[in-house]
Amino acid sequence: MEYIARDADIAPVAALIADPTRAAILTALLDGRALAAGELARMAGVSAATASAHLARLLEGGLVDVVRQGRHRYYRLSGHEVAEVLEVLARISARPPVRSLRQSRQARRLEEARTCYDHLAGRAGVGLLDRLVQGGHLAGGDLTESGERLLSRLGVDVAGARGSRRRFAPECLDWTERRAHLGGALGAAITEVLFERGWYRRDSVPRAVTLTDAGQEGLAELFGSKELTSGTPVT
Repeated sequence: MEYIARDADIAPVAALIADPTRAAILTALLDGRALAAGELARMAGVSAATASAHLARLLEGGLVDVVRQGRHRYYRLSGHEVAEVLEVLARISARPPVRSLRQSRQARRLEEARTCYDHLAGRAGVGLLDRLVQGGHLAGGDLTESGERLLSRLGVDVAGARGSRRRFAPECLDWTERRAHLGGALGAAITEVLFERGWYRRDSVPRAVTLTDAGQEGLAELFGSKELTSGTPVT
């Protein structure tokens, strides 16, 4: 029997992701933060011992890293490549059924604004990309002169983003909106500044983020429009 040549052996990685508990752990880490094993166990709905066993498998497979702080160990995705794979899988996967009012509210928050690993996604992320393109600040996957000036005013480290090993400003198809938001090094750099300025803050729902009053005012001033995102800002 003759085997077909392959560029990469994807089966072991696919098998790691395919387990429901490991998939839940990886999804919980998609907001870019490092979380303790106990918190991941709770979010995945399994015992601490079960979560630890799965985390050991994910560590061995290179899908997560561990960060040590004193006696504590925290886990995070090993890089943006893992997050990109998970996002692609989310786009081609069925949406889980909503069985309660609480789940419905959580789903709406994720659709409104969330992080896609380290960049803004959901309607907020799609809206941000739309404003950059429609305003002539981003074209052909690169910033224009006006875009450079705009993001310099915001405090984005554009030079640092350009020097990253990641793609600079790729479009990332949003799995809830089915339209593109801004990914890559530039998307991450912009999102970092939005958090630093307090324009967005993390929500109680994992991965969800919320536009603040300061953020709505700041973005409206930056883009000269009050229709940047939908949803109600919070103080």
